[in-house]
Amino acid sequence: MAKKENIINSIASVAALSIAAIGAVTFLIYQKKWMGFIFIALGLLNLLVLRIFNDGIKFVWPDIVFGIVDNGILVIGAIIGADFAGVIGAIVGGSAANAVTDGFAGLFEGWTAEYLRKHKIKEKRTALSSALGKMAGCFFGAGFVLIIAWTIFSL
Repeated sequence: MAKKENIINSIASVAALSIAAIGAVTFLIYQKKWMGFIFIALGLLNLLVLRIFNDGIKFVWPDIVFGIVDNGILVIGAIIGADFAGVIGAIVGGSAANAVTDGFAGLFEGWTAEYLRKHKIKEKRTALSSALGKMAGCFFGAGFVLIIAWTIFSL
């Protein structure tokens, strides 16, 4: 059962994890081959914090799925855009992909929520669990794509 939370504690938790993520990425930015694994580790850190707050991970699957689809395709768009037009192409490609994938990710998030309800798994998402679930999913989505792009395809 999820603990009752207040918005200040939720904001503080998300801010602390965001600072940790920015710090890790800033420090390790030139570790291209490892960045996908670093992102996956950051996603796991988000899930660990959820676990510490006793929020069941099964309740945030819709948010995790949303993040995976959303950021996974955003990174693909950014890589393609960068290949065509450098930094501006990455910004435009990533932004366009993000807009499109928000719609598709929302479909998958909704489908996952419906699946949970159909199987009598009550959704107990809170502000904190939804935020950390989406953050974790975004790190996983970007991480998997970066591993494939930079390790397997050697881009």
